[in-house]
Amino acid sequence: MTLKIHIDGSAPPYEQVRAQISEQARAGVLPVGYRLPTVRGLAESLGLAANTVAKAYRALEADGVIETRGRNGTFVAAAGSAAEHEAASAAQAYAERVRRLGLAEEAALAAARDALRAAYGD
Repeated sequence: MTLKIHIDGSAPPYEQVRAQISEQARAGVLPVGYRLPTVRGLAESLGLAANTVAKAYRALEADGVIETRGRNGTFVAAAGSAAEHEAASAAQAYAERVRRLGLAEEAALAAARDALRAAYGD
């Protein structure tokens, strides 16, 4: 994720953070399930106050662009129907689980493809 804040810009810094994350999420640059930096971590990297980034995250969450999962962090939210949202959550959980198990990305993808073929009868 790349953000550029223009302190001398006409938009306040929190609005610049909100707009850039929103645009990157909608364009697919930040895919569904992408884990965003912590408020404090992003604030430090951008040279902003933590409250500024927190305000942007709150606005993004209110817009449905991101979701906070407690201590697990803040993620790009799935846009669309409830079924798509649940599928994205399940996919995120699967990705985290296979990573913890030490599977290579290709092995994890192959397992998912096999499961989908079995479920859809292909």
